[in-house]
Amino acid sequence: MKRYRIAATFSILFVTLTSGVFAQGINDALRLAYPGLSPNARALGMGNSYIALSDDASAMYFNPAGMGLIKRLELSGGIDYSNFNNKTTFMGNNTTYSNSSTKLDRISFAFPFPTMRGSLVFGMSYHATKDFNGALKFDGFNNSSTSLIQDFLNTDIPFDLYLTDVNNNTPINGNLNQSGNSLSSGILNNWTFSGAMEVSPNLFVGANLNINTGSYTWNNEYYEDDTKNIYQGKTDPATAGTEDFRTFYLNRILNWDISGWDAKVGILYQMKNNFRFGATIQFPKSFTIKEKFDVAGKSEFGTGAVYYLDEAKYSDNVEYDITTPFELGAGLSYSLKGLVASAEVTLVDYKQIKFSGAGNGLSSQYIEGINKDVKDFLRAVVNYNAGLEYTIPNIGLRLRAGYFVQRSAYQDDPSEYDKKYITGGIGFLTDETIGIDLSYVHGWWNDFGDNYGSNVSRTFQEITLDNVMMTITYRF
Repeated sequence: MKRYRIAATFSILFVTLTSGVFAQGINDALRLAYPGLSPNARALGMGNSYIALSDDASAMYFNPAGMGLIKRLELSGGIDYSNFNNKTTFMGNNTTYSNSSTKLDRISFAFPFPTMRGSLVFGMSYHATKDFNGALKFDGFNNSSTSLIQDFLNTDIPFDLYLTDVNNNTPINGNLNQSGNSLSSGILNNWTFSGAMEVSPNLFVGANLNINTGSYTWNNEYYEDDTKNIYQGKTDPATAGTEDFRTFYLNRILNWDISGWDAKVGILYQMKNNFRFGATIQFPKSFTIKEKFDVAGKSEFGTGAVYYLDEAKYSDNVEYDITTPFELGAGLSYSLKGLVASAEVTLVDYKQIKFSGAGNGLSSQYIEGINKDVKDFLRAVVNYNAGLEYTIPNIGLRLRAGYFVQRSAYQDDPSEYDKKYITGGIGFLTDETIGIDLSYVHGWWNDFGDNYGSNVSRTFQEITLDNVMMTITYRF
């Protein structure tokens, strides 16, 4: 029997967006603003410390000025395997969940033009700049007087699942087993058009234009179960069959279609063939997000009754824009007798992130609210990278090692929330024509997440990331 609420109902999309449960927010912007792993095995083996090196086609990703060092036609590409692992602690219970992917990460072509003096090089490239792999699983009894059911009382969800009476009152008062899982996947691509030239002896400048495309999917399942048989009475006194509440289930699926563009400029100065200095300006990246959000759910009772949400009511499409900050990078490298040492720093002010696009399903007040949160909760950071490469004489085998840190964008986050990576790699060049490079990366950091509220249903996460990459280069 269809019920009718006495109090006024609200648009579910308005309520859920403003409550933050399904909302666009800071983490959506950081998903795009945080740097990914590089699409070049040599650079990655050296801790991505490549702004001052960039003497191959991957300069289109790191420092376009470095393309001016290329003397021969170059075609290169690569593939990588990545595994994301999340050890989660929830209400004293530990659960491990992982997600992996294999992808083509780069195809690049660089063409040096003959010149009477200096150099002039153009190139184009495809880069898989980052993947969105993620995984989370948790299971534990929450003995507090809170639940997602109660947190949703300002929406129609508990009412539509017969978990409240017509006045929106529910007998459920926490003490439920809470469990769930999330998987995320997707990729951010860019299509790069780049050029570089030597404007004076040993001074190179370069620029590129990137066209960005991509997709992102997040699939979340959440359960609340009365495992201790606390709620034996009716959740809705007017409806038979709502005795003996057993389970509340919610499935949320988020899909993004991503498009955008950005540009980068760089300089590189080579000093006496031993030192190199490089600097880059990454201009803000402009992304348009076409978002599709679907919600399904049900409630189950010991009487055998099962009630389902109307999925059409709880689904929506919106569109909005995200602009990421400027990124200012500088690096220095030194080479001597087969040893190359490189280091760099990058300044990113995450307070510059901006949402826009009101009128495409989101109000201007909501957009400005997110932008205020960005200013209130994020900060400027300096990321740093360092790497070494040693070429074994006579056999041409190159050994590499590196370390880099991508700091958390949130104010007052301790270092445990910074992403830290150790790297290693090997490379081999045959007859100055074919190069093969392999790298391995291990990363680790902590994170946490709230199922609802603040620190009443929180998952504590220990995350590791392992990546293996191979790059092949052919020089004509």
